[in-house]
Amino acid sequence: MCGIVGLYLKNKALENQLGELFEPMLIAMTDRGPDSAGFAIYGDEVPEGSIKLTLRHANEDYDWAGLAGKLKHELNVGVEWFNNSKVAIFKIATSDGIAEAFITENAPDVLILSAGQSIEILKEVGLPVNIAKTFNLKGMKGSHIIGHTRMATESAVTMEGSHPFSTGMDLCLVHNGSLSNHNRLRQELQREGIVFETENDSEVAAGYLTWRLKQGDTLNEALTNSLKDLDGFFTFTVGTRDGFAVMRDPIACKPAVMAETDDYVAMASEYQALTTLPGIENAKIWEPEAATIYVWERSSETGVK
Repeated sequence: MCGIVGLYLKNKALENQLGELFEPMLIAMTDRGPDSAGFAIYGDEVPEGSIKLTLRHANEDYDWAGLAGKLKHELNVGVEWFNNSKVAIFKIATSDGIAEAFITENAPDVLILSAGQSIEILKEVGLPVNIAKTFNLKGMKGSHIIGHTRMATESAVTMEGSHPFSTGMDLCLVHNGSLSNHNRLRQELQREGIVFETENDSEVAAGYLTWRLKQGDTLNEALTNSLKDLDGFFTFTVGTRDGFAVMRDPIACKPAVMAETDDYVAMASEYQALTTLPGIENAKIWEPEAATIYVWERSSETGVK
């Protein structure tokens, strides 16, 4: 079943409250996804020429300081880091290719959850309320955030199988539904150089968007193409460095509702997840149309495309 929530702040004055506003939205989706939960938050950007990695190790006592020191010494680059439970955020003054290759070679048991200049992905097995507390979601700041609560129906309950999925720089996806052609599409995308960590069909959808963007598509064009190439039923919420997008398949059988005010745009699988937002009683509320792409970005907050 699963639950999706997203919040994009138009009003920069609210960025210090992003986590506080978002936490009850995520917890409200517990009945739709009690197995695991996660979120991708955008903010605290690193400068051009640097990379921010979200890293995870199964051992909560993993030696992150040792890894940071090795990066500094062997690559001769600046490194800032902090850890949050089993996850650490590394800000490294080098390119994504160099940093990721170093991690893969020197710390093969460390999983790279995301890479970019803005994105951080935090996810875990368990109830959403516990995951929010573990990662101190309430205290987080940023410009926008998307989240997911999972009810595993097609695979085991694992952190790796939980959402969001990131397969490209600052791009992530959460998904409610099921794809029918993901196995064939995964093979085709692997031949194009897209790397997958799980068997989850949602990761294939994220990989498809990454591939289309690498071909030169805009986000709107990539989502338009996905309507032709992805078979199944789905509601997608996609996060990027600049904003987020929402799209439902041509049948639109999975639930979704959206709300917009002068301060924010929000989406959820159920209206109850929106009720704690300030000014919701005066918001524009609607159900996104089938096969229609809704995009909000810092460069052009235009809504429907």
